Amino acid sequence: MQHTQSFMDLVQDALKTVPEVTVEQVKDLLEAHHHFALIDVREESEFAMNRLPHAVHLSRGIIEIKIEQVIPNKETEIVLYCGGGNRSALSAQNLQKMGYKNVKSMKGGFRAWAAMVG
Repeated sequence: MQHTQSFMDLVQDALKTVPEVTVEQVKDLLEAHHHFALIDVREESEFAMNRLPHAVHLSRGIIEIKIEQVIPNKETEIVLYCGGGNRSALSAQNLQKMGYKNVKSMKGGFRAWAAMVG
């Protein structure tokens, strides 16, 4: 998908404060049974088609409304992902503004994950 420059500027601004993790790092965390929250911020239809193991669905449109019910502890390690890493970066920035201290975005999103696992 071709994104507008204005949208990409928003994403780049978010990435000034949002750390990114690679799909390989997320795979390692999952394989090590590391305790963290893995959240898919894509649309429900995308989540229904395929997702990462153990992912919870909180789409970009509702994550700020429901996050405190799902993850009340703002110290919890959270990794967000979307299709390509842009929506997750924007969502992570909003969670930071809400006081979440350990939130990251998965670089490359689900497309990078799918490419890695085949």
